[in-house]
Amino acid sequence: MDTISLDTAQALVSAALARAAADHGKPVCVAVCDAVGNLIAFARADGAPPRSIQLAQDKAYTAARMGTDTDAFHARLKREEVQARDFGDARLTALLGGAVLKSGAGQVIGGVGISGLASAEDHAIVQALAGRIASDSL
Repeated sequence: MDTISLDTAQALVSAALARAAADHGKPVCVAVCDAVGNLIAFARADGAPPRSIQLAQDKAYTAARMGTDTDAFHARLKREEVQARDFGDARLTALLGGAVLKSGAGQVIGGVGISGLASAEDHAIVQALAGRIASDSL
C-alpha cells in the first residue's frame, strides 16, 4: 500500500468525529491526507470552530510531509532551535494533533489531523487512529 485509500480515510474521519463527540462532547474538524500531503477526506462537525478547518488540514499535511507526528516535530524544533518556517513550507505546523499514518510495514501512507479540542485531546485521538491503521484494525 503506497497511500491510504479513500474508504480508509473516510472511516478515519468518521471514527475521529465519533470519538471526539463521545469522549469530549465537542465538535471538531478532521482531515486525512495521502503520503505526500494531498487532502483525501475532510469533515467539519456542526459547530466546530472555523479556525479548526485549516488547522486540521495543516496538521495532517505536516505529519505526512515530515513523516512524523506533530508532537515529535514540535520537539525537533525546540531541540534544534529552529522554526517551522525555516523548512520553507508555510503549511507546516508544530501544533499537537497530527499523526503520521504508516502501513504495518512502517511505510508512510498518509497523515491525519484533528482540531477543535485541547491540544492533548487532539493528540490522543490521532494517536489512537494512527495505531489502528498500523495494526489494520480500522
